[in-house]
Amino acid sequence: MRGIIWFRRDLRLADQAALTTACEECDEVIPLFVFDEPLLQSKEFGSACVNFMLGCLEELRASLGAIGLPLQWRRGSQVDEVFRAALEWEADVVYWNRDCEPRALVRDRVVQERLAQEGIAAKTFKDHVVFEAEEVRGATGEPMQRYSAYRARWWAKWHAVKPTVHAVPDPSTTIRKAVRLSAAPLPTANELGYEHLVPWIAPGERCAREQLRWFIDGPIHQYADGRNRPAIDGSSKLSPHFRFGTLSPKEAVQIALKSLSGKGPVSRTDVLTWIDELIWREFFHQVLAAFPHVVDGPFRQTVVLPSRDPGPERDVLFQAWCSGRTGYPIVDAGMRQLNQTGWMHNRVRMIVASFLIKDLRIDWQSGERYFMQHLLDADLAANNGNWQWCASTGTDSMPGYRIFNPALQSKKFDPNGVYIRRYVPELAYVAAKSIHEPHLMTAAEQVLAGCRIGADYPVPVVDHQLAREEYLNLGKQEATR
Repeated sequence: MRGIIWFRRDLRLADQAALTTACEECDEVIPLFVFDEPLLQSKEFGSACVNFMLGCLEELRASLGAIGLPLQWRRGSQVDEVFRAALEWEADVVYWNRDCEPRALVRDRVVQERLAQEGIAAKTFKDHVVFEAEEVRGATGEPMQRYSAYRARWWAKWHAVKPTVHAVPDPSTTIRKAVRLSAAPLPTANELGYEHLVPWIAPGERCAREQLRWFIDGPIHQYADGRNRPAIDGSSKLSPHFRFGTLSPKEAVQIALKSLSGKGPVSRTDVLTWIDELIWREFFHQVLAAFPHVVDGPFRQTVVLPSRDPGPERDVLFQAWCSGRTGYPIVDAGMRQLNQTGWMHNRVRMIVASFLIKDLRIDWQSGERYFMQHLLDADLAANNGNWQWCASTGTDSMPGYRIFNPALQSKKFDPNGVYIRRYVPELAYVAAKSIHEPHLMTAAEQVLAGCRIGADYPVPVVDHQLAREEYLNLGKQEATR
């Protein structure tokens, strides 16, 4: 029997359900990846994300080659190219791992139907999450809308099921399953229509596993506090790897839990706090699967946010936010980090999102789109879920009256301005007491710091206190309509 393994967002060999099963069941195995032309043309994702994906694919290609299975690739409509490949290669079955995004569900259904018409089987597997949406439900089987309740049931499911990982296929058997097909070099970012960039986070399965080991051996032990401090290397930076499936979330949880039984200063609170972040990711994926309308708008469709009307003023403010020129150092540092690296610290993501939505009164979907176009870890479910949380429109969101004060957040989580100075070099010589609100410096202090407010660094685009009061007042007016 001849099988095709259709790789998508599962670019690894370890704990890869579709790959393992195909190698167990088939006499001949062909790995395939399809560059989706409509998605490439849409520019929904940016160069940072595309370059990271290409790096992951290069390593996957080498890893598959090492076990005797050359990776094939095509470019075009995924539906058409998978179908054509199955016919041309006379496949009996196509294997793939499931994806909960609404667009992906439609695509996969069409592929299955077209394959079935030709008598070709399709076998799909769970991979991108530990538990799919229908596996973690409320008491009466309904989708869950509160994270705390979801988390409790997720853990109950984990302890009941005790998930196991799939073994990496044995090279001594896979090497005999190869089909003689020519394997062309992968396309470059430029050939796909994107700028070539060196990914800020190293791509590929090997780097993902090394990064996880580094994190488990060190930063996870202070994670509960360290995750909030952008100046230190306190987070795992594994989000791009979970996005492209170079690391199994199931295996990551197992390794983290195993660290609790080892020797050394391992904090149970810190480890479980990190696993909480993975459960949040699963929560957002089940929200997307159960409530697909969130792709196009708020989960709570009755919520009306006090957004600024379209026009030149709105455009100027949005551009200031995008370019990191708002006059609020922590906001500007975050946006410049995103623009330069394709990644942003999670605490800062919340700060810049709150600022856009509640200080500038710009719709959250504009911020969501900008993040998707610039993030290495551009993931629809997580990005949408987090933006809706900050906008107070989601299932289990931050209360609408909670508005982050950027200066206070900065003083609390980057007290000496180390993170700010890293990405806002105009403020490099500003004293620590002024780094969070440099516009309050005297003329003499500005000269001493070599930073003239309004010339070298912008005046704040809005007054936070006034913007906060205006947002809350407008919100009350909307609520009484």
